[in-house]
Amino acid sequence: MVSRHILAALAASLTLVLPAVAQEEARPPSHCIALVENTPGLAVIQPASYLEPLEDFTVRLSYVDHSMFLLQTPGGVSAVTDYNGFVGQTALVPDVVTMNHAHSSHWTALPDPEIPHVLKGWGVTEPAEHYVEIGDLLVRNVTTDIRSAWTGGVEENGNSIFIFEVEGLCIGHLGHLHHMPSDAQFAAIGRLDVVMAPVDGGMTLPLPEMIATLKRLRSSIVIPMHWFSGAGLGVFLEGMSDEFRIEVTGDTALEVSLRDLPSEPKVVVLRPRFLGWDETPAPASPPENPAID
Repeated sequence: MVSRHILAALAASLTLVLPAVAQEEARPPSHCIALVENTPGLAVIQPASYLEPLEDFTVRLSYVDHSMFLLQTPGGVSAVTDYNGFVGQTALVPDVVTMNHAHSSHWTALPDPEIPHVLKGWGVTEPAEHYVEIGDLLVRNVTTDIRSAWTGGVEENGNSIFIFEVEGLCIGHLGHLHHMPSDAQFAAIGRLDVVMAPVDGGMTLPLPEMIATLKRLRSSIVIPMHWFSGAGLGVFLEGMSDEFRIEVTGDTALEVSLRDLPSEPKVVVLRPRFLGWDETPAPASPPENPAID
C-alpha cells in the first residue's frame, strides 16, 4: 500500500535564465506515431541548474508549479507549458509557450510580446491546430472537449494536449483533460515517452479514468501535476502502483534521453519550485510495496 503522505512540497526560489539558441542541425525524427516498445535503460534524474548545459540528446523538464513546466533542449530552445505569465523571480523569455485553455492559472491574456510563439489550445470558431518547429523542437497539439463553466455543457475542442518532439523523444502535456481520449485521439497523440498528467481527480478527469488513460498510454515516465495535497497525490500513486514503479525524487527537475528511458514504466514525482503552501508530510510507515523507491 502506498502511503498517502508521500511528497514533500517545499516553497523554493527559482532563477530562470536561458538563452534561446537556434539549432542549425536537423531535428532527429521521433517515434511518436509509430507505437514502439520502450527503450531499455534507466532514466537520469538529478537536480539541475538552469545554467548548466545539457548533454547531447538530453532534455530537461523542470516543474515550476501547478501544471507549468519548463522544457529545455540541448539546442538551447525553451518551452513553457500552461504559461500564465509567471515563471520565476527573474524574467525568462521562452521560445514557445502553450496554454491549454483560458483558465486563470493556465494562461495569460497578456503574454510577454517578446515570446516568439504563443500557442493557445482552444479556438474561437475552429479547433486550435499547431505544428511548429523551433530549432530542435517540434510542438503539436491534439484537441479534446472540455466542460463548459458557463453552460454546464461541453465546449468542443476546448482543451489541447500538447506534444513536444525533441531528440527522438515524445513528451506530452495532457492539459486540463476532462474526458478519456477517443481511439482517434489516442492515435493522434501516438506514443508518449514522458507524459505530464493532471491528477487532482475533480477539476480535471476523475482519478479512475485518468489512471485508465495513463495505463493505456503506457508511457515510460509519468509526471503527476495539478495536484493540491500530498494525500490526494497519494491516492493517485496508489492507483498506479500495480503497473508502474513509483519514484519520489525530492527534485524539481528531470533529465532524460531516449537511450536512458526506464525498462519498466514509472511514475516520477517532482517537487514544484513554487507552491502556495508549505506542506511537509512524512510517510506514516515505510512503504510496503517493493516497487516504491
